[in-house]
Amino acid sequence: MTALRPERESGAEWYGSSEGYDAPADPYASLPYDTRDSAAPYAGSLTEETMGLRVPGPPPRASGGPQGTTAAGTAVTAGGTTGNPPGTPEGPQGGRAARRKAARGRHGRQARAGRHGAGAHAAGRSSPGGDGTTEEQPAAPLTRVEARRLARASRPSPGVVASRIIGEVFITTGVLMLLFVTYQLWWTNVRAHAQAGNEAHQLQNDWASGRRSPGVFEPGQGFAILHIPKLDVVVPIAEGTSKTKVLDKGMVGHYGQGDLNTAMPEAKTGNFGLAGHRNTHGEPFRYINRLKPGDPIVVETQDTYFVYKTTSMLPVTSPANTSVLDPVPKGSGFTGPGRYITLTTCTPEFTSKYRLIVWGKMVEERPRSKGKPDALVS
Repeated sequence: MTALRPERESGAEWYGSSEGYDAPADPYASLPYDTRDSAAPYAGSLTEETMGLRVPGPPPRASGGPQGTTAAGTAVTAGGTTGNPPGTPEGPQGGRAARRKAARGRHGRQARAGRHGAGAHAAGRSSPGGDGTTEEQPAAPLTRVEARRLARASRPSPGVVASRIIGEVFITTGVLMLLFVTYQLWWTNVRAHAQAGNEAHQLQNDWASGRRSPGVFEPGQGFAILHIPKLDVVVPIAEGTSKTKVLDKGMVGHYGQGDLNTAMPEAKTGNFGLAGHRNTHGEPFRYINRLKPGDPIVVETQDTYFVYKTTSMLPVTSPANTSVLDPVPKGSGFTGPGRYITLTTCTPEFTSKYRLIVWGKMVEERPRSKGKPDALVS
């Protein structure tokens, strides 16, 4: 605290005689005019209380950052100490110019912070806080009109909906077609081969046991086995050409009663007519177009092997051309009665628009008791 001293009446009491005494120069004479007012309160202290002690007051609080300013414009350092703004003498306060400058700085920082917060709020983004962290700014709520517009914009247009429906229909149709083609080209063959194999096995067992005898057969009843060695074909022959009862089961059908009534192999003269699928359902006649004159065709019955030799072929003819099954078939090159065989199937492949015809003539009738003919042995 300040030491108490009696008022001096003259300089002699403290300093001796005033003669030759020069008053100290004004220490603030060289300061700018604007700072003199702030320095004036300290003039008496500096001149009269040069040796007195003063109790310091509490330090002003910093306003953020490593260095801020108090309301009076006093600089605050990172350690919490205070000091005058640059260019002013040391003391607890600065001049009017320093205060105005500090106020302008504060106002500028507040304006910039307000603009930053408003921009972040409008954009729905976060803005940095005073302590360096990020503060999430809430987005402005949408009006009813804006919400409706946003909902309409998010909904697909009628054209997009129609294109999606058409695309799904095409995909579904493609999948169904693929499944159908797989069924026709693969599964029908698997099933028909199994059915035909079972029928041939059963037929041979019946022959071995004597339960079958030559005669008139019921539609769909198997009675013989067809061998085409060149094409590796072994398939049962059933009575009739029913699609469901005979052909779709992988068997070859005989044009018998109710069809065109062609002859049986054991007949002394006539034409033994057969029909079979070229594609799907076992496709036993798929490659009969590869047969050449002289290739053997063998019909095996309970008692006899009937061996035919291929003679000619009609690549394309109408399905209504039944003359190819006559006792002396037209277009075959045969000129008189004989023992003939006719194979018929569809052409081109995978269609039924036309018919493909192959003819053959019997060259050997061999009892089963004598063993297999050479055509099946070799």
